[in-house]
Amino acid sequence: MAYYIVLSKLTDEGRKTIKENPQRILEVNKEIEKMGIKVKEQYAVLGPYDFVNIIEATDNEAVMKMSVDLGSRGSVQLLTLAALPVSDFIKQLKKK
Repeated sequence: MAYYIVLSKLTDEGRKTIKENPQRILEVNKEIEKMGIKVKEQYAVLGPYDFVNIIEATDNEAVMKMSVDLGSRGSVQLLTLAALPVSDFIKQLKKK
């Protein structure tokens, strides 16, 4: 399994949706999990993005499909970054 950081920015439609139904955030998480992706952590943040999510997925293709599905709804824009735990990063650097 691989880790990814997903930065999400709500559109006007997305802000309207969660204002009327804040539980929609958790409903989307369940939809993501049905795609085989686990939401490990989720934070609402201030600044240029509205949410930071740490997810775990089998591969880039699974995350790509999730991004296309969520983005096509018109309620959110995503920026996804592949992530590697620092302990794994150090192990890789020590390999010769």
